[in-house]
Amino acid sequence: MAQPAKEWTIADVLRWAADDFRARGIESPRLDAEVLLARALGTTRIQLVVDAQRVLPAEELARFREMVKRRRAHEPVAYILGEREFWGRVFRVDRRVLVPRPDTETLVEVALHRTRHVSMSMRALDLCTGSGCVAISLAKERPTSVVYATDASEDALSVARENALRLGAYNVALRTGDLYAAVDAALRFDVITANPPYIARGEMATLMQDVRDFEPRLALEAGDDGLDVLRRVVAGAPAHLVAGGVLAVEVGAGQAPAVAELFRGAGFDSIELRRDYARIERVVSGVLPSL
Repeated sequence: MAQPAKEWTIADVLRWAADDFRARGIESPRLDAEVLLARALGTTRIQLVVDAQRVLPAEELARFREMVKRRRAHEPVAYILGEREFWGRVFRVDRRVLVPRPDTETLVEVALHRTRHVSMSMRALDLCTGSGCVAISLAKERPTSVVYATDASEDALSVARENALRLGAYNVALRTGDLYAAVDAALRFDVITANPPYIARGEMATLMQDVRDFEPRLALEAGDDGLDVLRRVVAGAPAHLVAGGVLAVEVGAGQAPAVAELFRGAGFDSIELRRDYARIERVVSGVLPSL
């Protein structure tokens, strides 16, 4: 006599998925299982707890299993969901752009703090904008400002454009091109921000599989020491800043002292190093002095 099909409750599938992810070396197996199941069911993680003994119908199980397959392959949860929260807003993301990270919120904090004196009329330039998370966050915090956002990847700018329209950041101007070449040479900015590629070529193989196999290599790798793009960002900034203008860049762990030296060599003063939420020196910033 055929055995009846097993009934799967929310608690059952969460336990199964978390165990499966854990066995595959995924860093946050339970959290990932909860986030994906909540999306599959169109509910919240809190409601999963409340409804833990609810039996799932076949169509809900099927939706969740498809998500589990993707996460098993170490595809980032943000790509599976198609979105990631940053600076209190939800940004659309996919494999055309890096996944926005909490570390990068430090870059927004620094840029806003160091431009308080021009908060009503700020003109900003965000290089390597990717999903547009930094540029759009600045634009929304300073709605009377103008923010230019550039990227060498037209695919990335398509994502940034969708985010700007969806979030109502109508004071963002998107430009395709290599760093400063994307904007009019006559323009001068109060602040330039950049979260450029900063992974050394030899370190690429050591990255988490989630990053190495899925996020765009163009947005990650930057030469033998990881500073190839940062050197160009810092060297080119003085020609595009007003006197008293600010340059703020995100850097990799351990790179801040070397990047601070690049700032000094380019003539910046009031150089500051800011730590991220993990206490890693994450943002280097400086001021272009008046002549």
